[in-house]
Amino acid sequence: MDASADGGRTAPEEPLGAEADDRRFSRKTVLRAALAAGVSLPVAMMGVPALARDLGQGGGLLEPTPTCDDGDDPTPPQTEGPYFKPNSPRRTSLVDAGTPGTRLTVTGYVFGLACRPIANALLDFWQADVNGVYDNTGFRFRGHQFTNANGAFTLSTIVPGLYPGRTRHIHVKVQAPGRPVLTTQLYFPGEPRNNTDTIFDPRLLMTVRSVGGAREAAFDFVLNVPQQPGPTTTTTTTTTPGQPGGTWAAGTNYAPGTKVTYGGVEYVCLQAHLAQPGWEPPNVPALWRTS
Repeated sequence: MDASADGGRTAPEEPLGAEADDRRFSRKTVLRAALAAGVSLPVAMMGVPALARDLGQGGGLLEPTPTCDDGDDPTPPQTEGPYFKPNSPRRTSLVDAGTPGTRLTVTGYVFGLACRPIANALLDFWQADVNGVYDNTGFRFRGHQFTNANGAFTLSTIVPGLYPGRTRHIHVKVQAPGRPVLTTQLYFPGEPRNNTDTIFDPRLLMTVRSVGGAREAAFDFVLNVPQQPGPTTTTTTTTTPGQPGGTWAAGTNYAPGTKVTYGGVEYVCLQAHLAQPGWEPPNVPALWRTS
């Protein structure tokens, strides 16, 4: 469980541990680097079969895997904790010039099961402040965003503070268009409390490095979204059912509190967003609830 709402007596701040060792070279690593460099996926895939992961004990090549199964199963879910709040503002930065704390930039991609990036995936982040306290009256250190056309995201925040019972972590909900929500947490390598926190999962460790007085972290989410392994598209195809009628419409900017009808049911908007095919109200409970 997370700390109490008022923060109580926060535990003394413990230093971040050493940065994570380089992770095993994988297909997803190649795709991530290619996307960051602007290389097309067909070109990136040309170098994939000879990765170290594919080498057998005798140096021969193993059979290539057709899905994102190079040590990267779907990102494991974790408890939401007691302090999630819907209707967070849409933003990629949770800090301003006067925000105390060590600056942290988290970057990454959202992939499906075939290691293909997912565009327009929703990511909703929330975390404690530098003192280990959650803002339960406002939206400090809370915000949501969508991945770009390459499935990439960037979050500007601070290193969250510690509080009794938990190691250092960031909460997040991730949802591909028209798919179920993944709720999970991200962790920092080298934290002493990683060994005592019963919720901690090493599969959710970010790669973290120091850059001057700040930190840079990276984590790629793999969602349980079926995909074709071919390199012809970089987005997830969603099937939009025939319009059942109503006032909801793709391409509309919706504000929190806006009411629409869809399929004979009235919905209330929870978070500001631009509606897209695949984000029909029944498909995205993070954005809409029934009235």
